[in-house]
Amino acid sequence: MADAPGAARAVALFRSVHGGDPDLVVRSPGRVNLIGDHTDYNQGFVLPMAIDRALWIAARRRDDDLLRVVAEGAAPAELDLTRLAHRPGEWAEYVAGVAWSLAEDGHVLGGWDGAVASDVPIGAGLSSSAALEVGVARVFAEFTGGAWDPVAMALAARRAENVWVGMACGIMDQLVVAAAVEGSALLIDCRSLERRPVSLPAAVTVLVIDSGTRRSLVNSAYNERRAACDRAAAALGVDALRDADLGDIAAAGDLDIVTRRRARHVVEENHRVIAFATALGAGDVIEAGRLMGESHASLRDDFEVSTPVLDRLVVAVGAVDGCYGARLTGAGFGGCVVALAASDRLREVTSAVLAAGASLDLGGVAVYPSQPAAGAGVVTAG
Repeated sequence: MADAPGAARAVALFRSVHGGDPDLVVRSPGRVNLIGDHTDYNQGFVLPMAIDRALWIAARRRDDDLLRVVAEGAAPAELDLTRLAHRPGEWAEYVAGVAWSLAEDGHVLGGWDGAVASDVPIGAGLSSSAALEVGVARVFAEFTGGAWDPVAMALAARRAENVWVGMACGIMDQLVVAAAVEGSALLIDCRSLERRPVSLPAAVTVLVIDSGTRRSLVNSAYNERRAACDRAAAALGVDALRDADLGDIAAAGDLDIVTRRRARHVVEENHRVIAFATALGAGDVIEAGRLMGESHASLRDDFEVSTPVLDRLVVAVGAVDGCYGARLTGAGFGGCVVALAASDRLREVTSAVLAAGASLDLGGVAVYPSQPAAGAGVVTAG
């Protein structure tokens, strides 16, 4: 994988900006969530997988406290680790946030030069920000000589996004990017952080279908949805909606109808995640597809994070012969649809999905057949 095009682009960019060769190249994958959206920050269950589209960082250690980083198509940035400052609206805000978070955990950090290339579409719901955060954490870990602890680093990366960047995400994205197992999706208990690999049946292939629409979660209704869940949990007298059931929601007389719907989605989605993992384990792709449809309907109607474009695309994809089910993936408000397709009909399904997107006049629909990839790691050194 060290000779992947993304790695080669990162190294070429490094040489053109910094001169010479990097000490190492880190690969940090994007992710697609098969089912379980808006459950992670409610301490519930999720079932994502890392995808074989990644962000790459070529890096070389410095002997001072400066970070000099550049990314494809973006302005270079210089950060002083002794005086970290916010860079609102800049991609390097995530780099600064990770450095700040690691320092908060007591890590002694040194400077490095870096160059970033990415095959993960930005704003598509495939966790481009988590890929960058965890990739930066992996570079720091390599240069400080510490052991790579995926859970600790995922928590540090999430704090960077929550506190430094200001987006109240849960732990799912950072944890699967840091800890994914090649060949499997990852069932995550977002309270205990316990993880269990879930193999996909050979008969199905995951399709990531990019609608071409983009969103910015910090400026979207994402944080409002989280606040509604917190209000619901407080009204129900539980630590998190993970601890509630539908009877609790029905009996709560002081919940307004919108907050009630938000809570209902979370409770039902948690059950769907476990049922989906069970169906995959049994090779029951029909049931898995049905649960994906239920999940999308709940995200559309109860959580209200879908869009007309995503709704039309889910319907069109679900009608394709050889597609078992489809749903929006990620936080919503735009981005991608995920689908399960028959592996022996992959070419026909892909062509039909592209044709469906064209018939809906959605513009730049793209289809990425995806295999479950490993979490962030060093792919080449020296």
